Amino acid sequence: MENVAAQLKRGISRQFSTGSMRRTLSRQFTRQSSLDPRRNNMRFSFGRQSSLDPIRRSPESLSCEPQMAVPENLDSTMQLLFMASKGDVNGVEELLNEGIDVNSIDLDGRTALHIASCEGHYDVVKVLLSRRANIDARDRWGSTAAVDAKYYGNVEVYNLLKARGAKAPKTRKTPMTVGNPKEVPEYELNPLELQVRKVDGISKGTYQVAKWNGTRVSVKIFDKDSYSDPERVNAFTHELTLLAKARHPNIVQFVGAVTQNLPMMIVVECNPKGDLSVYLQKKGRLSPSKALRFALDIARGLNYLHECKPDPIIHCDLRPKNILLDRGGQLKISGFGLLKLSKTSEDNARVVNQAHIDKSNYYIAPEIYKDETFDKRVDVHSFGVILYEMTEGVSIFHPKPPEEVAESICVDGKRPIIKTKSKSYPPELKELIEECWHPEISMRPIFSEIIIRLDKIVASCSKQGWWKDTFKFPWK
Repeated sequence: MENVAAQLKRGISRQFSTGSMRRTLSRQFTRQSSLDPRRNNMRFSFGRQSSLDPIRRSPESLSCEPQMAVPENLDSTMQLLFMASKGDVNGVEELLNEGIDVNSIDLDGRTALHIASCEGHYDVVKVLLSRRANIDARDRWGSTAAVDAKYYGNVEVYNLLKARGAKAPKTRKTPMTVGNPKEVPEYELNPLELQVRKVDGISKGTYQVAKWNGTRVSVKIFDKDSYSDPERVNAFTHELTLLAKARHPNIVQFVGAVTQNLPMMIVVECNPKGDLSVYLQKKGRLSPSKALRFALDIARGLNYLHECKPDPIIHCDLRPKNILLDRGGQLKISGFGLLKLSKTSEDNARVVNQAHIDKSNYYIAPEIYKDETFDKRVDVHSFGVILYEMTEGVSIFHPKPPEEVAESICVDGKRPIIKTKSKSYPPELKELIEECWHPEISMRPIFSEIIIRLDKIVASCSKQGWWKDTFKFPWK
Protein backbone atom coordinates (compact mmCIF):
# COMPACT_ATOMS: atom_id res chain seq x y z
CA MET A 1 0.00 0.00 0.00
CA GLU A 2 2.87 2.34 0.72
CA ASN A 3 4.22 1.82 -2.84
CA VAL A 4 0.82 2.50 -4.36
CA ALA A 5 0.44 5.66 -2.28
CA ALA A 6 3.87 6.90 -3.30
CA GLN A 7 3.12 6.22 -6.97
CA LEU A 8 -0.23 8.00 -6.69
CA LYS A 9 1.45 11.00 -5.09
CA ARG A 10 3.97 11.24 -7.94
CA GLY A 11 1.21 10.96 -10.55
CA ILE A 12 -0.92 13.70 -8.99
CA SER A 13 2.11 15.94 -8.56
CA ARG A 14 2.96 15.65 -12.25
CA GLN A 15 -0.63 16.26 -13.32
CA PHE A 16 -0.76 19.53 -11.37
CA SER A 17 2.70 20.40 -12.70
CA THR A 18 1.56 20.14 -16.29
CA GLY A 19 -2.00 21.35 -15.85
CA SER A 20 -3.49 18.12 -17.15
CA MET A 21 -5.37 15.27 -15.45
CA ARG A 22 -5.10 12.94 -18.41
CA ARG A 23 -1.94 11.10 -17.33
CA THR A 24 -2.06 7.52 -16.15
CA LEU A 25 -0.60 6.49 -12.80
CA SER A 26 1.06 3.24 -13.70
CA ARG A 27 3.32 4.28 -16.54
CA GLN A 28 6.72 2.65 -16.43
CA PHE A 29 9.70 4.17 -18.15
CA THR A 30 12.58 2.36 -19.76
CA ARG A 31 15.97 3.82 -20.47
CA GLN A 32 16.32 4.46 -24.18
CA SER A 33 19.47 4.78 -26.19
CA SER A 34 20.17 8.34 -27.24
CA LEU A 35 21.82 7.12 -30.42
CA ASP A 36 19.19 4.80 -31.84
CA PRO A 37 16.19 6.56 -33.44
CA ARG A 38 14.65 3.21 -34.32
CA ARG A 39 13.83 2.60 -30.66
CA ASN A 40 11.33 5.44 -30.83
CA ASN A 41 8.47 4.99 -33.25
CA MET A 42 6.70 8.33 -32.84
CA ARG A 43 7.04 11.74 -34.44
CA PHE A 44 5.34 14.60 -32.63
CA SER A 45 5.08 18.22 -33.74
CA PHE A 46 6.24 20.64 -31.07
CA GLY A 47 5.73 24.39 -31.17
CA ARG A 48 9.07 25.17 -32.78
CA GLN A 49 11.09 23.01 -35.12
CA SER A 50 14.73 22.56 -35.93
CA SER A 51 16.26 25.68 -37.39
CA LEU A 52 17.45 23.62 -40.37
CA ASP A 53 14.20 21.76 -40.99
CA PRO A 54 13.07 22.61 -44.55
CA ILE A 55 9.46 22.90 -43.27
CA ARG A 56 9.23 26.47 -42.05
CA ARG A 57 6.51 27.73 -39.70
CA SER A 58 5.68 31.39 -39.57
CA PRO A 59 5.05 33.17 -36.23
CA GLU A 60 1.47 33.77 -37.37
CA SER A 61 0.80 30.06 -37.83
CA LEU A 62 2.33 29.32 -34.44
CA SER A 63 0.10 31.84 -32.70
CA CYS A 64 -2.99 30.32 -34.30
CA GLU A 65 -2.24 26.81 -33.08
CA PRO A 66 -4.21 25.63 -30.04
CA GLN A 67 -2.39 25.14 -26.76
CA MET A 68 -1.23 21.58 -26.32
CA ALA A 69 -2.24 19.34 -23.45
CA VAL A 70 -0.21 16.28 -22.56
CA PRO A 71 -1.12 13.74 -25.27
CA GLU A 72 -2.03 10.26 -24.22
CA ASN A 73 0.08 7.16 -24.91
CA LEU A 74 3.38 8.98 -25.33
CA ASP A 75 6.46 6.88 -24.71
CA SER A 76 9.05 8.00 -22.18
CA THR A 77 11.18 9.90 -24.70
CA MET A 78 8.25 11.88 -26.06
CA GLN A 79 7.08 12.71 -22.55
CA LEU A 80 10.48 14.18 -21.76
CA LEU A 81 10.50 16.22 -24.95
CA PHE A 82 6.94 17.38 -24.32
CA MET A 83 7.81 18.55 -20.81
CA ALA A 84 10.82 20.40 -22.22
CA SER A 85 8.66 22.10 -24.83
CA LYS A 86 6.24 23.34 -22.15
CA GLY A 87 9.04 24.57 -19.89
CA ASP A 88 7.97 22.24 -17.08
CA VAL A 89 11.12 22.08 -14.92
CA ASN A 90 9.54 19.85 -12.25
CA GLY A 91 8.15 17.45 -14.84
CA VAL A 92 11.53 17.18 -16.59
CA GLU A 93 13.38 16.56 -13.32
CA GLU A 94 10.93 13.90 -12.22
CA LEU A 95 11.19 12.01 -15.51
CA LEU A 96 14.99 12.12 -15.35
CA ASN A 97 14.90 10.88 -11.76
CA GLU A 98 12.88 7.89 -12.93
CA GLY A 99 15.70 6.86 -15.24
CA ILE A 100 14.89 8.36 -18.63
CA ASP A 101 18.03 9.06 -20.65
CA VAL A 102 18.57 12.82 -20.84
CA ASN A 103 19.87 12.32 -24.41
CA SER A 104 16.89 10.29 -25.67
CA ILE A 105 15.92 11.27 -29.21
CA ASP A 106 12.81 11.18 -31.36
CA LEU A 107 12.65 10.08 -34.99
CA ASP A 108 14.15 13.41 -36.06
CA GLY A 109 17.12 13.05 -33.73
CA ARG A 110 15.82 15.83 -31.47
CA THR A 111 16.71 15.82 -27.78
CA ALA A 112 15.00 17.63 -24.92
CA LEU A 113 17.83 20.16 -25.08
CA HIS A 114 16.97 20.93 -28.71
CA ILE A 115 13.31 21.48 -27.83
CA ALA A 116 13.93 23.62 -24.75
CA SER A 117 16.46 25.75 -26.67
CA CYS A 118 13.97 26.35 -29.48
CA GLU A 119 11.32 27.46 -27.00
CA GLY A 120 13.74 29.53 -24.91
CA HIS A 121 13.11 27.72 -21.61
CA TYR A 122 16.24 28.79 -19.74
CA ASP A 123 15.55 26.85 -16.51
CA VAL A 124 14.85 23.61 -18.36
CA VAL A 125 18.07 23.99 -20.37
CA LYS A 126 19.95 24.55 -17.12
CA VAL A 127 18.50 21.36 -15.60
CA LEU A 128 19.28 19.30 -18.71
CA LEU A 129 22.88 20.54 -18.76
CA SER A 130 23.27 19.65 -15.08
CA ARG A 131 22.24 16.11 -16.03
CA ARG A 132 25.01 15.91 -18.64
CA ALA A 133 22.90 16.49 -21.72
CA ASN A 134 24.96 16.25 -24.91
CA ILE A 135 25.43 19.93 -25.67
CA ASP A 136 26.56 19.34 -29.27
CA ALA A 137 24.04 16.65 -30.27
CA ARG A 138 22.75 17.13 -33.82
CA ASP A 139 19.30 16.38 -35.12
CA ARG A 140 18.58 14.83 -38.52
CA TRP A 141 19.10 18.20 -40.21
CA GLY A 142 22.48 18.75 -38.52
CA SER A 143 21.25 21.42 -36.13
CA THR A 144 22.44 21.75 -32.51
CA ALA A 145 20.69 23.27 -29.50
CA ALA A 146 22.89 26.39 -29.75
CA VAL A 147 22.01 26.87 -33.43
CA ASP A 148 18.30 26.50 -32.66
CA ALA A 149 18.47 28.96 -29.75
CA LYS A 150 20.25 31.52 -31.92
CA TYR A 151 17.84 31.04 -34.82
CA TYR A 152 14.78 31.71 -32.65
CA GLY A 153 16.39 34.67 -30.89
CA ASN A 154 16.65 33.06 -27.45
CA VAL A 155 19.74 35.07 -26.48
CA GLU A 156 19.81 34.07 -22.81
CA VAL A 157 19.71 30.35 -23.64
CA TYR A 158 22.24 30.78 -26.43
CA ASN A 159 24.69 32.57 -24.11
CA LEU A 160 24.27 29.82 -21.49
CA LEU A 161 25.04 27.12 -24.04
CA LYS A 162 28.05 29.05 -25.34
CA ALA A 163 29.34 29.54 -21.79
CA ARG A 164 29.12 25.76 -21.27
CA GLY A 165 31.26 25.14 -24.36
CA ALA A 166 28.64 24.64 -27.06
CA LYS A 167 29.94 24.87 -30.59
CA ALA A 168 27.95 26.85 -33.09
CA PRO A 169 28.85 25.03 -36.34
CA LYS A 170 28.77 26.82 -39.62
CA THR A 171 25.60 25.76 -41.32
CA ARG A 172 25.29 25.84 -45.08
CA LYS A 173 22.50 24.69 -47.30
CA THR A 174 23.29 21.75 -49.54
CA PRO A 175 23.34 22.41 -53.29
CA MET A 176 20.19 20.28 -53.59
CA THR A 177 18.16 21.87 -50.77
CA VAL A 178 14.52 22.29 -51.75
CA GLY A 179 12.48 25.36 -50.96
CA ASN A 180 9.21 23.47 -50.55
CA PRO A 181 9.23 20.48 -48.18
CA LYS A 182 6.84 18.67 -50.52
CA GLU A 183 9.70 18.55 -53.03
CA VAL A 184 11.99 16.51 -50.76
CA PRO A 185 12.64 13.35 -52.83
CA GLU A 186 11.19 10.03 -51.72
CA TYR A 187 14.63 8.45 -51.63
CA GLU A 188 15.89 10.90 -48.96
CA LEU A 189 17.50 9.06 -46.03
CA ASN A 190 18.00 10.15 -42.45
CA PRO A 191 21.79 10.53 -42.04
CA LEU A 192 21.47 9.45 -38.40
CA GLU A 193 20.55 5.99 -39.66
CA LEU A 194 23.88 5.68 -41.50
CA GLN A 195 27.01 4.50 -39.75
CA VAL A 196 29.96 5.11 -42.06
CA ARG A 197 33.09 3.20 -41.24
CA LYS A 198 36.22 5.24 -41.85
CA VAL A 199 38.72 3.03 -43.64
CA ASP A 200 42.28 3.93 -44.54
CA GLY A 201 42.92 4.05 -48.25
CA ILE A 202 39.43 5.22 -49.22
CA SER A 203 39.81 7.93 -51.82
CA LYS A 204 37.36 10.77 -52.34
CA GLY A 205 34.40 10.02 -54.52
CA THR A 206 34.56 6.22 -54.12
CA TYR A 207 32.14 3.91 -52.35
CA GLN A 208 32.91 2.61 -48.88
CA VAL A 209 31.21 0.13 -46.59
CA ALA A 210 28.66 1.45 -44.10
CA LYS A 211 25.61 0.29 -42.17
CA TRP A 212 22.09 1.55 -42.71
CA ASN A 213 19.56 0.40 -40.08
CA GLY A 214 21.73 -2.66 -39.45
CA THR A 215 22.15 -3.54 -43.14
CA ARG A 216 25.52 -3.36 -44.87
CA VAL A 217 25.51 -0.87 -47.72
CA SER A 218 27.99 1.05 -49.86
CA VAL A 219 28.12 4.83 -49.47
CA LYS A 220 29.68 7.49 -51.66
CA ILE A 221 30.25 10.72 -49.74
CA PHE A 222 30.26 13.92 -51.75
CA ASP A 223 33.50 15.76 -51.08
CA LYS A 224 32.80 18.91 -49.05
CA ASP A 225 35.25 20.87 -51.20
CA SER A 226 33.01 20.21 -54.22
CA TYR A 227 29.85 21.95 -53.00
CA SER A 228 30.89 25.22 -54.59
CA ASP A 229 31.77 23.59 -57.93
CA PRO A 230 28.65 23.56 -60.18
CA GLU A 231 30.19 20.97 -62.50
CA ARG A 232 30.77 18.48 -59.67
CA VAL A 233 27.33 19.15 -58.23
CA ASN A 234 25.78 18.46 -61.63
CA ALA A 235 27.79 15.24 -61.92
CA PHE A 236 26.56 14.12 -58.49
CA THR A 237 22.96 14.94 -59.44
CA HIS A 238 23.31 13.14 -62.78
CA GLU A 239 24.67 9.96 -61.19
CA LEU A 240 21.97 10.05 -58.53
CA THR A 241 19.20 10.51 -61.11
CA LEU A 242 20.33 7.52 -63.18
CA LEU A 243 20.79 5.25 -60.16
CA ALA A 244 17.38 6.16 -58.77
CA LYS A 245 15.55 5.07 -61.92
CA ALA A 246 17.57 1.91 -62.70
CA ARG A 247 15.88 -1.33 -61.57
CA HIS A 248 17.26 -4.64 -62.83
CA PRO A 249 18.74 -7.85 -61.30
CA ASN A 250 22.06 -7.15 -63.05
CA ILE A 251 22.25 -3.49 -62.04
CA VAL A 252 23.53 -2.42 -58.63
CA GLN A 253 20.54 -1.64 -56.41
CA PHE A 254 20.00 1.95 -55.35
CA VAL A 255 19.07 2.34 -51.65
CA GLY A 256 18.70 6.08 -51.22
CA ALA A 257 20.60 9.33 -50.79
CA VAL A 258 21.22 12.23 -48.44
CA THR A 259 20.70 15.51 -50.29
CA GLN A 260 19.12 17.80 -47.69
CA ASN A 261 22.00 17.49 -45.18
CA LEU A 262 25.74 17.82 -45.24
CA PRO A 263 27.60 15.81 -46.32
CA MET A 264 25.55 14.62 -49.28
CA MET A 265 25.72 10.88 -49.93
CA ILE A 266 24.61 8.20 -52.39
CA VAL A 267 23.78 4.81 -50.87
CA VAL A 268 23.67 1.54 -52.84
CA GLU A 269 23.64 -2.15 -51.95
CA CYS A 270 26.84 -3.70 -50.66
CA ASN A 271 28.37 -6.52 -52.68
CA PRO A 272 30.91 -8.11 -50.31
CA LYS A 273 32.50 -10.37 -52.92
CA GLY A 274 34.17 -7.43 -54.60
CA ASP A 275 34.43 -6.69 -58.31
CA LEU A 276 35.18 -8.73 -61.42
CA SER A 277 38.69 -7.29 -61.67
CA VAL A 278 39.73 -8.83 -58.34
CA TYR A 279 37.93 -12.06 -59.22
CA LEU A 280 39.79 -12.45 -62.54
CA GLN A 281 43.13 -11.74 -60.87
CA LYS A 282 42.49 -14.61 -58.46
CA LYS A 283 40.90 -17.11 -60.89
CA GLY A 284 42.66 -16.35 -64.16
CA ARG A 285 40.99 -17.97 -67.15
CA LEU A 286 37.39 -18.93 -66.40
CA SER A 287 35.69 -22.17 -67.29
CA PRO A 288 33.45 -21.98 -70.38
CA SER A 289 30.32 -22.29 -68.24
CA LYS A 290 31.38 -19.51 -65.84
CA ALA A 291 32.50 -17.22 -68.68
CA LEU A 292 29.19 -17.62 -70.49
CA ARG A 293 27.15 -17.11 -67.33
CA PHE A 294 29.08 -13.94 -66.50
CA ALA A 295 28.77 -12.76 -70.10
CA LEU A 296 24.99 -13.14 -69.95
CA ASP A 297 24.82 -11.22 -66.66
CA ILE A 298 26.79 -8.31 -68.15
CA ALA A 299 24.86 -8.34 -71.43
CA ARG A 300 21.48 -8.34 -69.68
CA GLY A 301 22.45 -5.45 -67.43
CA LEU A 302 23.78 -3.38 -70.33
CA ASN A 303 20.79 -4.20 -72.51
CA TYR A 304 18.50 -2.86 -69.78
CA LEU A 305 20.48 0.40 -69.59
CA HIS A 306 20.49 0.78 -73.37
CA GLU A 307 16.73 0.24 -73.60
CA CYS A 308 15.79 2.74 -70.85
CA LYS A 309 13.03 5.11 -71.90
CA PRO A 310 12.88 7.87 -72.93
CA ASP A 311 16.68 8.08 -73.14
CA PRO A 312 19.10 5.15 -73.19
CA ILE A 313 21.86 5.08 -70.59
CA ILE A 314 25.28 4.61 -72.17
CA HIS A 315 27.81 3.41 -69.62
CA CYS A 316 30.99 4.65 -71.38
CA ASP A 317 33.20 3.25 -68.60
CA LEU A 318 32.44 -0.47 -68.61
CA ARG A 319 35.37 -2.37 -67.09
CA PRO A 320 35.81 -5.21 -64.57
CA LYS A 321 36.14 -2.89 -61.56
CA ASN A 322 32.67 -1.50 -62.36
CA ILE A 323 31.15 -4.99 -62.39
CA LEU A 324 30.33 -6.28 -58.90
CA LEU A 325 29.64 -9.78 -57.58
CA ASP A 326 26.75 -10.29 -55.18
CA ARG A 327 26.55 -12.99 -52.52
CA GLY A 328 25.17 -15.52 -55.01
CA GLY A 329 27.91 -14.90 -57.56
CA GLN A 330 25.69 -12.89 -59.90
CA LEU A 331 27.22 -9.87 -61.65
CA LYS A 332 25.83 -6.36 -61.25
CA ILE A 333 26.74 -3.32 -63.33
CA SER A 334 27.80 -0.16 -61.48
CA GLY A 335 29.67 3.05 -62.28
CA PHE A 336 27.35 4.28 -65.02
CA GLY A 337 26.41 7.93 -65.27
CA LEU A 338 29.85 9.19 -64.25
CA LEU A 339 30.61 10.73 -67.63
CA LYS A 340 28.37 13.55 -68.79
CA LEU A 341 27.25 13.23 -72.40
CA SER A 342 25.71 15.66 -74.87
CA LYS A 343 23.33 14.36 -77.53
CA THR A 344 24.28 15.18 -81.10
CA SER A 345 21.26 13.37 -82.54
CA GLU A 346 18.53 11.00 -81.42
CA ASP A 347 20.91 8.03 -81.18
CA ASN A 348 24.36 9.63 -81.03
CA ALA A 349 26.23 11.43 -78.28
CA ARG A 350 29.60 12.82 -77.31
CA VAL A 351 31.51 13.18 -74.05
CA VAL A 352 31.13 16.75 -72.75
CA ASN A 353 34.57 17.04 -71.14
CA GLN A 354 37.34 15.01 -72.75
CA ALA A 355 39.59 15.79 -69.77
CA HIS A 356 37.54 13.28 -67.77
CA ILE A 357 38.57 10.43 -70.06
CA ASP A 358 41.17 8.09 -68.57
CA LYS A 359 43.62 7.43 -71.41
CA SER A 360 45.06 4.45 -69.52
CA ASN A 361 41.68 2.71 -69.60
CA TYR A 362 42.13 0.20 -72.41
CA TYR A 363 38.50 -0.99 -72.11
CA ILE A 364 37.04 2.21 -73.57
CA ALA A 365 36.01 2.28 -77.20
CA PRO A 366 38.15 4.08 -79.82
CA GLU A 367 35.33 6.57 -80.44
CA ILE A 368 35.48 7.81 -76.84
CA TYR A 369 39.28 7.78 -76.75
CA LYS A 370 39.49 9.93 -79.92
CA ASP A 371 36.64 12.26 -78.87
CA GLU A 372 34.35 11.24 -81.71
CA THR A 373 30.57 10.95 -81.94
CA PHE A 374 29.31 7.54 -80.85
CA ASP A 375 26.21 5.51 -79.95
CA LYS A 376 25.45 2.86 -77.35
CA ARG A 377 27.66 0.30 -79.09
CA VAL A 378 30.75 1.80 -77.46
CA ASP A 379 29.78 -0.40 -74.50
CA VAL A 380 29.79 -3.44 -76.80
CA HIS A 381 33.49 -2.83 -77.51
CA SER A 382 34.24 -2.80 -73.79
CA PHE A 383 32.18 -5.97 -73.38
CA GLY A 384 34.29 -7.70 -76.05
CA VAL A 385 37.54 -6.85 -74.23
CA ILE A 386 36.13 -8.14 -70.93
CA LEU A 387 34.90 -11.36 -72.57
CA TYR A 388 38.38 -11.86 -74.05
CA GLU A 389 40.00 -11.55 -70.61
CA MET A 390 37.54 -14.01 -69.07
CA THR A 391 38.30 -16.65 -71.73
CA GLU A 392 42.05 -16.05 -72.06
CA GLY A 393 42.84 -15.48 -68.38
CA VAL A 394 45.16 -12.52 -69.01
CA SER A 395 44.71 -8.82 -69.71
CA ILE A 396 44.71 -7.74 -73.30
CA PHE A 397 48.25 -7.37 -74.79
CA HIS A 398 49.74 -8.53 -71.50
CA PRO A 399 52.27 -7.45 -70.15
CA LYS A 400 52.31 -4.05 -71.88
CA PRO A 401 51.46 -0.98 -69.73
CA PRO A 402 47.82 0.19 -69.85
CA GLU A 403 48.57 3.49 -71.63
CA GLU A 404 50.36 1.66 -74.44
CA VAL A 405 47.60 -0.93 -74.72
CA ALA A 406 44.90 1.75 -74.97
CA GLU A 407 46.81 3.54 -77.73
CA SER A 408 47.40 0.30 -79.65
CA ILE A 409 43.69 -0.52 -79.62
CA CYS A 410 42.14 2.93 -80.08
CA VAL A 411 44.69 4.65 -82.33
CA ASP A 412 46.53 1.87 -84.15
CA GLY A 413 43.48 -0.36 -84.44
CA LYS A 414 45.27 -3.47 -83.19
CA ARG A 415 43.47 -6.46 -81.70
CA PRO A 416 45.01 -9.46 -79.91
CA ILE A 417 44.98 -12.99 -81.29
CA ILE A 418 42.52 -15.24 -79.49
CA LYS A 419 44.60 -18.24 -78.45
CA THR A 420 41.96 -20.31 -76.67
CA LYS A 421 41.56 -23.73 -78.30
CA SER A 422 38.24 -24.46 -79.95
CA LYS A 423 37.90 -27.67 -77.92
CA SER A 424 37.74 -25.63 -74.72
CA TYR A 425 35.44 -22.90 -75.97
CA PRO A 426 32.87 -23.00 -78.76
CA PRO A 427 34.05 -21.21 -81.93
CA GLU A 428 30.92 -19.05 -81.88
CA LEU A 429 32.27 -17.31 -78.79
CA LYS A 430 35.46 -16.31 -80.59
CA GLU A 431 33.40 -14.89 -83.46
CA LEU A 432 31.29 -12.89 -81.03
CA ILE A 433 34.34 -11.34 -79.36
CA GLU A 434 35.79 -10.27 -82.69
CA GLU A 435 32.51 -8.67 -83.76
CA CYS A 436 32.14 -6.83 -80.44
CA TRP A 437 35.49 -5.04 -80.75
CA HIS A 438 35.21 -4.42 -84.49
CA PRO A 439 36.89 -1.11 -85.46
CA GLU A 440 33.70 0.00 -87.24
CA ILE A 441 31.04 0.82 -84.68
CA SER A 442 28.24 -0.03 -87.14
CA MET A 443 29.54 -3.61 -87.41
CA ARG A 444 29.17 -4.34 -83.72
CA PRO A 445 26.03 -6.17 -82.53
CA ILE A 446 23.71 -4.62 -79.98
CA PHE A 447 23.16 -6.30 -76.62
CA SER A 448 19.71 -7.67 -77.41
CA GLU A 449 21.36 -9.62 -80.26
CA ILE A 450 24.29 -10.63 -78.06
CA ILE A 451 21.94 -12.15 -75.47
CA ILE A 452 20.23 -14.25 -78.14
CA ARG A 453 23.56 -15.50 -79.46
CA LEU A 454 24.87 -16.33 -75.99
CA ASP A 455 21.69 -18.24 -75.18
CA LYS A 456 22.11 -20.26 -78.37
CA ILE A 457 25.73 -21.07 -77.48
CA VAL A 458 24.66 -22.25 -74.03
CA ALA A 459 21.84 -24.39 -75.46
CA SER A 460 24.15 -25.89 -78.09
CA CYS A 461 26.84 -26.76 -75.57
CA SER A 462 24.29 -28.29 -73.22
CA LYS A 463 22.80 -30.37 -76.04
CA GLN A 464 26.23 -31.68 -77.02
CA GLY A 465 26.91 -32.76 -73.44
CA TRP A 466 29.52 -30.14 -72.57
CA TRP A 467 29.99 -28.96 -68.99
CA LYS A 468 27.79 -31.66 -67.42
CA ASP A 469 29.47 -31.15 -64.07
CA THR A 470 30.11 -27.44 -64.27
CA PHE A 471 27.17 -25.82 -66.01
CA LYS A 472 23.76 -25.72 -64.36
CA PHE A 473 20.80 -23.74 -65.52
CA PRO A 474 19.59 -21.38 -62.78
CA TRP A 475 15.99 -22.60 -63.08
CA LYS A 476 16.90 -26.25 -62.42
